[in-house]
Amino acid sequence: MWAFPQNFTSYGSSGALVKAEGMGSGGNSTLVYFHSEDCAAEAGRVAAAGGRLLKERFSIGEFGFIALAFDTEGNLFGLHSMK
Repeated sequence: MWAFPQNFTSYGSSGALVKAEGMGSGGNSTLVYFHSEDCAAEAGRVAAAGGRLLKERFSIGEFGFIALAFDTEGNLFGLHSMK
């Protein structure tokens, strides 16, 4: 993983380049993450909204925690939090 962190004192976007098993580069390999106070709480709302949870909250080390889910149209997205 290679991260380019957010500068919290100015505008901009943060992100990371990650090699994931079963996911080649190019095509549909972009994954959008939504920041939240607690990604486990937000992940708990996915099924009730018609989506499907792919992976429950897990640690990504010093960068916090993420959960992965599919929306109602099958698009994969991530949820991020520091706790």
